[in-house]
Amino acid sequence: MRLLFITQKIDKDDDILGVYHRWIEELAKRVEKISVICLYRGRVELPDNVRVYSLGKEKLEIRNWKLKIIKKLIYAINFLKYIWRLRKDYDRVLVHMNPEYMILGAKLWKLLGKKIFFWYNHPMGGLRARVAIALADKVLHTSPFAFAARFKKAKQMPVGIDATIFRKLPAIQKLPKAILYLGRLSPIKFIEVLIDAALMLDTQVVDFRLTIAGEPSKDSEVAYAASLKTRAEPLVKKGKIVFRNAVPNHKASELYNSHEICVNMTPTGSFDKTIIEAMACEMLVVASNKAVADILPEPLRFQEKDAKDLARALGVALAMSNQEKQQMGARLLEYVLGRHDLNTLIEKLVGALK
Repeated sequence: MRLLFITQKIDKDDDILGVYHRWIEELAKRVEKISVICLYRGRVELPDNVRVYSLGKEKLEIRNWKLKIIKKLIYAINFLKYIWRLRKDYDRVLVHMNPEYMILGAKLWKLLGKKIFFWYNHPMGGLRARVAIALADKVLHTSPFAFAARFKKAKQMPVGIDATIFRKLPAIQKLPKAILYLGRLSPIKFIEVLIDAALMLDTQVVDFRLTIAGEPSKDSEVAYAASLKTRAEPLVKKGKIVFRNAVPNHKASELYNSHEICVNMTPTGSFDKTIIEAMACEMLVVASNKAVADILPEPLRFQEKDAKDLARALGVALAMSNQEKQQMGARLLEYVLGRHDLNTLIEKLVGALK
């Protein structure tokens, strides 16, 4: 199999998207050749049978180009140039998350007789997503509640976490009563709900420390990130909330292991990989996502966007004994290894692409 993999960013050091560098490393062991087209290319360390082609975002950012329509035109031209120039180097196409690439390339791929696969794991689906799904031979997703899951051509996949990287590290001492949020500082993550829950816990004189680790990923999220820091200021002054920068995905295990509880507010429909990464590190997880309702006990789940219920769930987690935490951590690790580790994903993905 010769694969064309199309994704937003290839950068081993990226805090969010670095995981897909690992996907490609493992896929390369099971296919003849992979050609990767990405919008942005960062640090890349991939096998010899992988070639990475950037649409040029990293160069245009350096030149500080401001006109978005011109940048999009350049990206589209480069994209079409690559998929034509590389046409003899691939027989399968996997478009990851971005419906625009499906819409741009599908007609040519169909004329060339290529099989087209679309990975789409978002809770919402507008016109572009519907068109992209219609054009795909098969659509892949991880959450049973994702928008794509309703289509007959859909196939559910594991999240794909590397359990050799995300694991319990006994040498790292956990901070007592320490809660971690790790991810983008984006409105779709509802971090304000977490801060409001923390304010409630503080009024109840609950002992805790909350680390919010992450950064805005685009200009439109900068104001939101600033508003979070303003909202959290009373607890920042008390030392109960700490904001810190994002870390490369392959180094996040150290951050997980220094905290006792991982909290995630991402709504059902997406399947945030940080939930599974934290479980692989044998942390307690507090989440609202129904995708983990079969493994996460009800006391550790909360109603989406409900700060009061989140405060309750965090209170339950904070009150658990060390033995209870260890037993729950072992259960969560077993769940990850059985359903969502990277090897399971790659095996199922290669099978689906065939």
